[in-house]
Amino acid sequence: MAIFSKNKILALTTGCLISTVMMAAPVPESTQGGKQASTQQQASTQQQASTQQKASYAPARPEVEAFINDLVKNEQFSRKELETLLGKAKKSDRVLELISRPAERTLEWKDYRKIFMTDQRVNEGIDFWMAHADTLAKAEKEYGVPASIIVAIIGVETYYGRQTGGFKVLDALSTLSFDYPPRSTFFTQQLKEFLILVREQKLDPHELTGSYAGAMGIPQFIPSSYRAYAVDFTGDGQSNIWQQEEDAIGSVGNYLKENGWRAGKPIASKARVQGTKYEQAIGKTVRPAKTLKQLEAAGWKPVNVLPSATKAAAMSFEGDNGTEYWLGMENFRVITTYNRSKLYAMAVHQLAKEVNTGYKTALQKKKTDATMANKS
Repeated sequence: MAIFSKNKILALTTGCLISTVMMAAPVPESTQGGKQASTQQQASTQQQASTQQKASYAPARPEVEAFINDLVKNEQFSRKELETLLGKAKKSDRVLELISRPAERTLEWKDYRKIFMTDQRVNEGIDFWMAHADTLAKAEKEYGVPASIIVAIIGVETYYGRQTGGFKVLDALSTLSFDYPPRSTFFTQQLKEFLILVREQKLDPHELTGSYAGAMGIPQFIPSSYRAYAVDFTGDGQSNIWQQEEDAIGSVGNYLKENGWRAGKPIASKARVQGTKYEQAIGKTVRPAKTLKQLEAAGWKPVNVLPSATKAAAMSFEGDNGTEYWLGMENFRVITTYNRSKLYAMAVHQLAKEVNTGYKTALQKKKTDATMANKS
């Protein structure tokens, strides 16, 4: 997938969308080095999966044999079943091409925003919310994450579940584990997690599809994230993030809560800057390190009224009308655990606000129409 590392589109990831702008697969902060999904290649992922190839992963290869030995010894897998399973996995040259693609160009906020802040994506987000209002309300109550944020993440990741990737996950992860040395350690762990999860969930490993980097389903979870955060929100005994929007919604809410979401707290505020020291306050990360009182002394003042003890990170973005200055709070940082890019987090934040406004308007219209219908 095309990964957004800072302001660049990189072809190197562990999430989902690849190469143009892809879907992101959530990764725990401790393993975040493996995931930075871009989110730009959504439309083309289905076609890319058609170039699956030749070589299988039989135990004759030492690294495959070592992998099998590990799972047999430590996870109680059947050696024969693993040999048969991996023997049927196919190397994908297309996966290797995508993961090895060099950085293409610097992407500024004004460019990134145009990809995700479209009328169509906003309107479809409103429709998604209307269709799943009860589930989203349940998730917001249970996890403390606003429905608008859950909708926005799903909208950015997979266009509300329409573009989830067409690569066979077993083939993609096997290829990256055994034929992509730069990230073999990370992807070998993901392949291991994948095989454990299909055993736990009683799924067919040959049928599951996702991004070229193994990100799966509506929320684009990599296997380790699935096992850590996916929930059964329907009560049917399975966390089906591929086909059940309810499970996807609950899983995104659970992911954000477990990664530090603070219910009822702000995400970000636009800021005004003044003086000569404000640029020095912009750090290399989005982790809130200074209080608003300290930042105000450096020339930063939030547009929104917030307690002076609130911690924030000073950030700048290149917009259509010049530099925009923002203050990101802890919840902004939490969004970046899903995709380690401040551009991604800002897209989610702003899409959520637009969808929230549109949803409230649509609800009010629905009530007004119902009232008028009752009178007539």
